[in-house]
Amino acid sequence: MSIWHDAKPFVGLVMVVLLFVSFALERFPPVVIALIGAALMLGTGILAPADVLTVFSNPAPITIAAFFILSGALIRTGAIEALASLMIARARERPRRTVAELMGTAMLAPAFINNTPVVMVLIPLVKKLGRTVGIAATRLLIPLSYLAILSGTLTLVGTSTNLLVDGVAQESGLAPFGIFEITAVGAVALLSGGLTLLLLGPKLLPNRPDDELDVDSDRQYITELLPTFHGAAGRPLSEFGALRRGAVKVVGIKRGSQVVRNVSAGEEILSSDRIIVATSAHELDALARSHDFMVGLQNVGRPIRLAHDERDEAVRMVGITLAPTHPAIGRRMREIPFLSNLGVRVLGLSRPRHLAGPDLANARLRAGDSLLVAADDQAASELRENANFIAEDTSGVRRYRRHRAPIAALTLALVILGAAFNVMPVYAFALLGVAIVLATRCLDAEEAWAAIDGNVIVLIFAMLAFGLGLEKAGSVKLIVDTLSPWMDGLPPLALIFAIYAATSALTETVTNNAVAVIMTPIAIGIAGQSGVDARPLVIAVMFAASASFATPIGYQTNTMVYAAADYRFADFVKIGLPMNIIVGVATCAAIYALT
Repeated sequence: MSIWHDAKPFVGLVMVVLLFVSFALERFPPVVIALIGAALMLGTGILAPADVLTVFSNPAPITIAAFFILSGALIRTGAIEALASLMIARARERPRRTVAELMGTAMLAPAFINNTPVVMVLIPLVKKLGRTVGIAATRLLIPLSYLAILSGTLTLVGTSTNLLVDGVAQESGLAPFGIFEITAVGAVALLSGGLTLLLLGPKLLPNRPDDELDVDSDRQYITELLPTFHGAAGRPLSEFGALRRGAVKVVGIKRGSQVVRNVSAGEEILSSDRIIVATSAHELDALARSHDFMVGLQNVGRPIRLAHDERDEAVRMVGITLAPTHPAIGRRMREIPFLSNLGVRVLGLSRPRHLAGPDLANARLRAGDSLLVAADDQAASELRENANFIAEDTSGVRRYRRHRAPIAALTLALVILGAAFNVMPVYAFALLGVAIVLATRCLDAEEAWAAIDGNVIVLIFAMLAFGLGLEKAGSVKLIVDTLSPWMDGLPPLALIFAIYAATSALTETVTNNAVAVIMTPIAIGIAGQSGVDARPLVIAVMFAASASFATPIGYQTNTMVYAAADYRFADFVKIGLPMNIIVGVATCAAIYALT
């Protein structure tokens, strides 16, 4: 027993390393990895069952869930869309000024509304505005994400990470953060980031014009072709005219449950074979409208086929992108719900800078994946109303409850003000706000629960359990004791820089909420060992875990814009590294001077 007791801190460290490696490899969705980590803590006896129950007393997850609903009420009533559409209408008269105003919305709205749904609503509007004024989407969408991230640091409720760090800090004995306690530091971060984008953006942001279909000209969609013309069986691939064009690349042949790779042009096609190809959106559209193939996957009970006459709008091709909130993330394409619930046909799947596989049916979905879908008017409307998709022209099909928009906006304002004056804790006011928007029908109960990002909530609970396990195992103390000799004697400003740099580096490759849970108690422990105030170090964790700019996977709004435009991974590195450095230095200096 003594050996196991002595080994626990090191076992916890090994678990941390394995957890971070698993997050970086992305073999499973982050929420699954976090749940496995929490289960290991429980299974090894590091956490007792009673310890796990204490995690549910943390106020952070319920507060985050409540603000998801309040944000959903603003979206459902059309409050955000109305403001953005007004700007679009003004774009014809003052195009450049309108771009600035729309970016201003991205700079302010996420301070009080979760930044993820704000970006989700603004992406199609920003792209439309860009086409109106002649600015490439690649010039606008990265700044949109960055400004939304920085705006989320203006208040405690601007991003789930802030609330989570506050919750973990309270569990460690720190006093709760005020809703505007970090606003001064957030303003410095936002100002420094905005100036960096203004000065370096024209040189470092890519300028790739959008094509007419608003998809990447070089983006490849994987799909499956089932030959339907007479006499197809027994013919070699070389006799299929559509496949002789260089724009359609044969990846393999799906024969039963097997996928045959590296097939030659002389390979004969059997009657049940499906030909796996990679091609552009234009070629995919042409194949789907031809008489020769059944393209993609569909609900066999409700078959749907694109019209051969492209002017027929009864069935149309819809482009959608999976948001990080989609419950199908990590599942196979053939398992996603809308295939069985709607009359749709998935024509193809595209993944930025990478070809998904092994075939369309068995490709596991990731956040940011783009689908081309054939759908009738009703199905297209339902797809565009789904908050888990990012689709074009959502304003035309979503039935907003506009007459209730003032109620939703006033409710959020009252929640913010009530929490600011410390009348009650922020989670209590947030729950009251949820009751108001539900009682006044700003959104229905089903829509409210759908607005909650279940992946984020479960991830947070699992990581809270994992973090508690690290403390119980003594791993946090081991880390603090190991780092303390290196940090003894460092001035407070240097400690702030060190904590910020470590948190920022981890956030670029690992989900930010996981980093926040692990780094917060470490920062508090180092502060205790060094004899300095822990609050500035916790604020450093709060900002560094949000301010992720150098990769498209460090923060979910980055992932969303990465998929929505013709971006490459390197585009984020070019502008994101200077942003990380400049914003980081300015933020650390502001934390030291203002807290």
